[in-house]
Amino acid sequence: MPVTRRDAMMIGGAAVAAAATGGNAAVPHQPPAPVAITLRVNGKARRLSIDPRVTLLDALREHLHLTGTKKGCDHGQCGACTVTVEGRRINSCLSLAVMHHGDAIGTIEGLGRPGALHPMQAAFVAHDGFQCGYCTPGQICSAVAMLAEIRAGIPSHVTDDLMQVAFSDAEVRERMSGNICRCAAYPNIVAAIRDVQEAGA
Repeated sequence: MPVTRRDAMMIGGAAVAAAATGGNAAVPHQPPAPVAITLRVNGKARRLSIDPRVTLLDALREHLHLTGTKKGCDHGQCGACTVTVEGRRINSCLSLAVMHHGDAIGTIEGLGRPGALHPMQAAFVAHDGFQCGYCTPGQICSAVAMLAEIRAGIPSHVTDDLMQVAFSDAEVRERMSGNICRCAAYPNIVAAIRDVQEAGA
């Protein structure tokens, strides 16, 4: 019976695998031992025994069941997973949970609740700052942290001429540029953020 191309590929693959292992059977992969950590999430100490390779995003979603933080690109490019760590916003998909033992972490669940919304959440609703809503938790967490950065005097990366305009739309867009809205609700998002900033909330 003739050898098909598929057969040749399978034989070749097996030969390469055998050569790579010295002809021995593959050794089963042993995962690293779990690590005990404590995360202070939204003001509460949460203790976990976790694989050290687990990202902060997956720790929040899969282990603590705080699913408001969204997994978008999983490469730090979209901002859907934005949370705050010690008051500074980060992409939680790019950070390992074990790196944040003892840190104060803020997620969308810690900002407000139905009937008692955070001012930024209320502004997003009032200005229709979302469409599908998938990016909204990250947008809101980022916006709240951004206003805190401004109050703390942390400069943005905009050019000097834009910095002369007090809290311009251009500065808001620059500071929020790490959060992508695929529905393109950007004008409404900027309007919501400006409302909260002007109200001093």
